[in-house]
Amino acid sequence: MSRPGPAPASAFAPSSVGAFRFTGCSADWGSGAVALGYALDDAHHFTERFSFPVPEGPAPSPARRAALDRAVRVLHLVAGVSYFKAAAPPRIEIEGEAPSAATARFLGRLYTQGLGEFAWRNDLPRIGEGIEFPAREGDGGRAGPAGLAPRSLVPIGGGKDSVVTLAALTAAGEDLVAFSMGRKPSSEAAARIEGAPLVHVERSIDPALFALNRAGALNGHVPITAIVSCAALIVALLNGCDSVVMSNERSASSGNFDWPAFGAVINHQFSKSWEAERGLAGVVERDVASDLRCFSLLRPYSELAISRAFVRLTAHHATFMSCNTGFRIHEPTVPGWCGDCPKCRFVFLALAPFLGRAALTAVFGADLLGDPSQEPGFRAILGIDAEKPFECVGETDEARAALRAAAASPEWAGDAVVAALAPRVGGPDPAAVEPWLARAGDHAIPERHDRIIGAFLGA
Repeated sequence: MSRPGPAPASAFAPSSVGAFRFTGCSADWGSGAVALGYALDDAHHFTERFSFPVPEGPAPSPARRAALDRAVRVLHLVAGVSYFKAAAPPRIEIEGEAPSAATARFLGRLYTQGLGEFAWRNDLPRIGEGIEFPAREGDGGRAGPAGLAPRSLVPIGGGKDSVVTLAALTAAGEDLVAFSMGRKPSSEAAARIEGAPLVHVERSIDPALFALNRAGALNGHVPITAIVSCAALIVALLNGCDSVVMSNERSASSGNFDWPAFGAVINHQFSKSWEAERGLAGVVERDVASDLRCFSLLRPYSELAISRAFVRLTAHHATFMSCNTGFRIHEPTVPGWCGDCPKCRFVFLALAPFLGRAALTAVFGADLLGDPSQEPGFRAILGIDAEKPFECVGETDEARAALRAAAASPEWAGDAVVAALAPRVGGPDPAAVEPWLARAGDHAIPERHDRIIGAFLGA
């Protein structure tokens, strides 16, 4: 996998920065306004802002208010990664109380591994040596309960995975609230179709960061799912939910490639991985509220098992959106599926064994497997003479299983990509997807939720 060429000379020199500083945070629970402060040395200051809708009714109890304030501190520490990466300096400083040793270890791991792709693209293998957070002495005690009831907060991005989670919970009659960071037509459609109340949270990155990027700051992928998860904790507390129910599948734990100079496998999806899920869950239990759970409902399932379940949700086929091309900051948006990115290719391929040609091409507006120009992109998805792309796609082995199953179908066997690449991955096999449809691996799904997803996807 190649890196971009050297950056042009710039007015900002990342190597001149000695420390990244957390300069404090604040929250107004009357308005839901949250402000998070950061700085690079004392020269560049930033404020990131969130706006959380506050439900009508009585003010939060003292226990709930305390949990909300603690959740803001966690969000502050996690969201700082967007500003830290501008220079990736050697030292982190925290004004006020530092986190416990256990939480500091989690944050260091999240920043180090969550910035793996960023490190690769910017040729910064030193990040792999570990990013260290200061920690206070002693654990400071454990957070108590926040008085939460059995209710689920479901973050939805509008893709097939969160649609399956939302549909499974609503079909079972779970009391829930859907949550979206910003406003996306696909998220709004998912909530509307399932009849779920939807809470929008607005996030405003400080424009000073974009100006610094133009002046030569380092830039690249950050562990965005961790930031969304921490915002979801606050939404859950405001709405009395005892569960933040994510939709990360087991393949998110599978990395892209090993980078010896970094000392680890680079995983674009680290913040969606099992390790990150368990690390954040520990922080929540220790530092936020003992009766709040954060877990993924889809953790023991493959992308193919989730795709099979999604195919049954025909009401969502015209509105779901997994392509990220239209959601990038400061770039033109593309209405609908772009049809020319790793995410489009993988989702198309994952659905092909379970959805007929007419229905699938209607979703994408084209037959991606029938287009010879798509072959190089599919080679990367399949791991043929290429590394797994830096995108939220499934494992290469399950992509190969999907192609082999498609090759065994008269509907797909003659498509150019299928005909060219199926022989490279084992040839046609109608049963190739079967091993991928069983649940497997570790998970932390509570009993009440496990019954629901077990019935919906199969135990």
